[in-house]
Amino acid sequence: MSNATSSSKQVNYDLFKRERPYLTDEHEMFRISLRKFLEKEAVPYIEKWEEDKYTPRELYEKLGANGFLCPQVKPEYGGLGLDFGFNVVFTEELYKVGVGTLASTSCSIIVPYLERFGTEEQKKKFLPKCVSGEITTAVAMTEPGIGSDLANMNTTAVRDGDHYILNGQKTFISNGINAGLFFVAVKTDPKATPARKGISIILVEDDTPGFSRGRKLKKLGQHSTDTVELIFEDARVPVANLLGEEGQGFYYLMDRLQQERLLIATNALTVAEEMLKSTITYVKERQAFGKPISSFQNTQFEIAEMATELSLAQTFLDDLTSKHLKGENIVTQISMAKWFITEMTRKMSARCLQLHGGYGFMEEYPIARRYRDVAVMPIYGGTTEIMKNIIAKNLGL
Repeated sequence: MSNATSSSKQVNYDLFKRERPYLTDEHEMFRISLRKFLEKEAVPYIEKWEEDKYTPRELYEKLGANGFLCPQVKPEYGGLGLDFGFNVVFTEELYKVGVGTLASTSCSIIVPYLERFGTEEQKKKFLPKCVSGEITTAVAMTEPGIGSDLANMNTTAVRDGDHYILNGQKTFISNGINAGLFFVAVKTDPKATPARKGISIILVEDDTPGFSRGRKLKKLGQHSTDTVELIFEDARVPVANLLGEEGQGFYYLMDRLQQERLLIATNALTVAEEMLKSTITYVKERQAFGKPISSFQNTQFEIAEMATELSLAQTFLDDLTSKHLKGENIVTQISMAKWFITEMTRKMSARCLQLHGGYGFMEEYPIARRYRDVAVMPIYGGTTEIMKNIIAKNLGL
């Protein structure tokens, strides 16, 4: 067996260093400040939040009070007006410690719908509260038995004077307990042809009459992020809460999917980096048969393969992020990145756990939680199969 790597050597993390021209000194200063905040306000409590299956709203409020939330929001609405690179840094640091979904999804995926399609009145009412942490958001698309087939959703919104009357049910709603503002996809014209032209998005506030939360769902992983059902029983919502125009909801959702899927790929890559780093450290320290398991050829080959896949994914994703910042339409390539990187990360979680041996199955080692948490990444935001359909379609197949 090869013994090219000695346990006496320091772990070489140069591979994880990336030259990213789209990130400046200002971005790195933001990263350092956020990292210090999370080390104090999140890291010591993650295990408790996992046990409680809930991350308290106080974390979100503290993020807002320290100026970390929604960095892209324009100053006239209480934000800093910063570029998408700050959202990238924000989501990376959150996912490094394992509390990503709560704040990252709200700030970088959902709030941009309001920024792009909201009325001036809606922006003035809600955006400052999103920036301050007073409210957090959730998007409600998926319904029981529907999955990715949004065009056939059953939740309806019927016009009644100055209000819409909403009836229906949503499921798999991340951040559903904490959220104070829900972006709900509904059918405003059930007879529209094609069906997607009858979909609208309505902003539903937490205290809306007729709106309630259903079950808090039990999940395989991502325990500290709550996921619930939403129920609408003659819920009365002001017409002023319609996002954009009636019948355009499906197209609004599609418009923002490029950024959403880019961030999901970013999240997955961040977790992959953390898993591989911790595994390299572990195999150099763990002894078996009188020597570190990093000296075994199989271990070296496994690490070498994962490091290569990671490096290729880094290069691809960094190129796409640069293009997205320039406003380029790269839906096909981002679909490739979303499915490839999330699947790579899911497979890597099993390989890293295997290298931990029996200890990888113990909750005291972070790989156990990572293994559970990444299982859903190839599913949410568009399944791997949907991504391949998009790629095939855009290739003219």
